[in-house]
Amino acid sequence: MIAANGDQLGIKPLPEALNLARDLDLDLVEVADQARPPVCRIMDYGKYKYEAAQRAKESRKKASHITVKEMKYRPKISGGDFETKTKKVEKFLDEGHKVKITIMFRGREVTHPELGRKILDNIAVRVEEIGKVEAYPRLDGRNMTMVLAPDKKKQQSRQSKSAKTDTSAENTSPGNTAPETSSEGSADNGPSSETA
Repeated sequence: MIAANGDQLGIKPLPEALNLARDLDLDLVEVADQARPPVCRIMDYGKYKYEAAQRAKESRKKASHITVKEMKYRPKISGGDFETKTKKVEKFLDEGHKVKITIMFRGREVTHPELGRKILDNIAVRVEEIGKVEAYPRLDGRNMTMVLAPDKKKQQSRQSKSAKTDTSAENTSPGNTAPETSSEGSADNGPSSETA
């Protein structure tokens, strides 16, 4: 038996242990039931449960929640749509999400999986600075899928490089302003709007 302050009280019969706990207005809790004799502790069980819940809540806050976002492409996607969707994929990777890229084939398009593979390869090349391919392209029925995951090392090195270039750009051109232009001294101003 263990006291509320953590001291060992030795082996006690159950009625005596219950009386000790009641005298202190605490609970008698069995903490190791497999031991012979079982180990019990005198404690405030309500307070113990509350503190355990608080610890679990804190650990959930610290845990990173990675969700899988999905972006769908078509084999005959236009350049503008490709750019827009790929920028969105880059944004998801920057936020720390995994991204599942799906190429949806319709009708006879499925006979040309190389078109889908080419699109997926282009996406992988575009995002190689911030992410990496976690699951390589594979054909599932009429869909070809690939999973991208954020690469923290590449993202940190990219951010540190951009921070260095920002500070060096600020240091090299302090106070430089664009030269002012005046139309008075210019000989070739085009047709004059004044009439004589």
